Amino acid sequence: MSAEDLEKYESEMELQLYREYRDVVGLFTYVVETERRFYLTNSVDVQTRSTDNGEVWFEVTMADAWVWDMYRPARFVKNVRVVTFKDVNVEELARSDLELPKDQGF
Repeated sequence: MSAEDLEKYESEMELQLYREYRDVVGLFTYVVETERRFYLTNSVDVQTRSTDNGEVWFEVTMADAWVWDMYRPARFVKNVRVVTFKDVNVEELARSDLELPKDQGF
């Protein structure tokens, strides 16, 4: 497989992932961003934890989530638990945010 073939394959996978996102975003209430992943979910809980030496970390639990990951064969996940020392961003989607353009010509 040439570098050009690999690039074309990855572009097609990204487009397929975007289309899937567009189809499912209306099913969810929250967007959760971590250092490694982007999730859509209807249930999210973020707990701030600390170690004995004062380091702060986050434990994020989600139920019935969709994961933005083009290399994952199944993007719908029943339960997710993320433990991270990095920032976690949780946003509640407004219904107007869920209205995506019908087709961007992709």
